[in-house]
Amino acid sequence: MLKVAWLPVYAHPLPAGHRFPMEKYSLLPEQLLYEGTLTPENLFAPDPVAEADILATHDAHYWHRLRNQLLTPAEIRRIGFPLSAELVYRETCITQGTIQASQFALHHGIAMNVAGGTHHAFTDRGEGFCLLNDIAVAANWLLDQGRVKKILVVDLDVHQGNGTAQIFRHNPAVFTVSMHGASNYPLHKERSDLDIALPDRTEDKAYLAQLDAALKRLLGEVEPAFIFYLSGVDVLATDKLGRLALSMGGCKARDRMVLEACRANRIPVTVSMGGGYSARLADVVEAHANTYRVAQEIFF
Repeated sequence: MLKVAWLPVYAHPLPAGHRFPMEKYSLLPEQLLYEGTLTPENLFAPDPVAEADILATHDAHYWHRLRNQLLTPAEIRRIGFPLSAELVYRETCITQGTIQASQFALHHGIAMNVAGGTHHAFTDRGEGFCLLNDIAVAANWLLDQGRVKKILVVDLDVHQGNGTAQIFRHNPAVFTVSMHGASNYPLHKERSDLDIALPDRTEDKAYLAQLDAALKRLLGEVEPAFIFYLSGVDVLATDKLGRLALSMGGCKARDRMVLEACRANRIPVTVSMGGGYSARLADVVEAHANTYRVAQEIFF
């Protein structure tokens, strides 16, 4: 059974002034339940992540100031959200959801998080709507628990996974791949183990060819025992922030390519949702829903 982390808290409104479209966190599961891709039995509700698991990845001083809402105005602006206790609580649940999804993936081959993909969170700071790095925390949890020895992070959000790259820069147990828009946020890119920087307006054929080549090479060279897949849909041509030009079908083909590779090579995979900022919210929800539809088709 496909297990999916979701909490109603993801959909609670944030204070006035935020710029991040939160509606998709409630609309996506509603759509998947309505059409029958998911049933209530697929969903699980994570509790907040344990502090020890946060501190295995994030700096203690940063976590103390974040938890107690002591960040400076400049730090809060860099994150992009008004800081609140609700926001921090939301982030701890998202992070625990990815940890639990990883455990389910070990048993079922795949599990997913309706949120997550907070790849701009560094060891000691947050950026770009990201406070804690859910994939990094979950990867370190798997390694610390001795569940796996080698992890591959496949980050296909349109923005470079700069925080994830920084966190694992000196950790050979985690290989980070970021395929992103070359001229997009962040202005200063960190160095992933592999960065594939794409020019503006890259379309389906060129995108999928580069992804296919990278996956085939990396699965042979890295030999991962586990994969984290960040499936941001801000690669769409309709995305307001993306600058790439994938069609809805191309984005779905991307998901199929990654998930079929995981299935064929018997590598467990946890999927975090990542970004999506198309002008029509329906496009965002449809593109994210395709990831779940493909996962059900391939694995179950």
